Amino acid sequence: MGDPGTIDPRLKTRATALFGVDHPIVQTGMGWVAGPSLVTGTANAGGLGILASATMTFEEMKTAIVEVKSRTDRPFGVNLRTDAVDIEQRVDHLIAQQVKVASFAQAPRPDMVKKLKDGGVVVVPTVGARRHAEKVAEWGVDAVLCQGGEGGGHTGTVPTSLLLPEVLDAVDIPVIAAGGFYDGRGLAAALSWGAAGIAMGTRFLLTAESRVPDEVKSVYLDTPVTGTVVSTAIDGAPQRVIRTAVIENLERTGLLKLPRAALNALKFRRLTDTSIGDLLREGRSMKKNQDLTWAQVAMAANAAMLTRATMVEGRLEVGILPTGQCVGVVDDLPTCDELITRIVAEATARFDAVCA
Repeated sequence: MGDPGTIDPRLKTRATALFGVDHPIVQTGMGWVAGPSLVTGTANAGGLGILASATMTFEEMKTAIVEVKSRTDRPFGVNLRTDAVDIEQRVDHLIAQQVKVASFAQAPRPDMVKKLKDGGVVVVPTVGARRHAEKVAEWGVDAVLCQGGEGGGHTGTVPTSLLLPEVLDAVDIPVIAAGGFYDGRGLAAALSWGAAGIAMGTRFLLTAESRVPDEVKSVYLDTPVTGTVVSTAIDGAPQRVIRTAVIENLERTGLLKLPRAALNALKFRRLTDTSIGDLLREGRSMKKNQDLTWAQVAMAANAAMLTRATMVEGRLEVGILPTGQCVGVVDDLPTCDELITRIVAEATARFDAVCA
């Protein structure tokens, strides 16, 4: 980690001041991927690492926060699911532990925003449309992460090059650009647009500190830029994944009928060793908290376990590999420190070349 006094002033932004970090680079809270090792690697390199607590139990989240704190004294964030049954307990714990940032894939409720801010926690939801940014800004969030269609697919199809200027024109809070960023040229471009920094998921997934097994990382590195698809066939919600044989099959059959979806869920349950009881409980919870058909619930209830089996256990036959589109242009596995150092140097060089 470099001395903050030597950092190029062109890379000091509203985001670095807000988060208390050296560099305007955020590692997103990728489920099953962003564990303590990746978060601390990012934090110690001067970026903002975000812990993926949305795929953890409350006790697992508590343990992970303790581990991060034991390995770094730098600021970090925790990603939360607004619809988690224990969300209030999680919010209270972040405040008690003085976690710097709470990030959300879904918009947090206004009362939740106020509680976190009153407790000294910076609130950063992800948005995929101008109107969403305007709404959460009215609720008092501190910043927004603006994700274009090149990212994980959850926030819509509008590319970052069109979405980012729209959001920047709409709100007067720091905007972090996400979707398609992987190097220093992208950071320089985002800052030139007016963003306060960039956020990257896939680029940090493909680092030495990422907990993803090496054999799975190899699949990512071998994927061409055309090798991904935004699919709704996994759980009814759009997400970008690598186009594996399993995904191709799901894309052909889809979720048109409940019996077929239920059979798919039961088949994948056997692959992931999920009990029928756990599957039904998760399904009832999702049906209650989200506007899903029973056909979508049948797969959605098992979707998290499908991803975990592939991304954590390395079971490539399950075939669920979430990704951003930049996977096709990433070709190495640096440490977080090497990656951030390289991005900062590239961004500075681009500014120098433009201003020469």
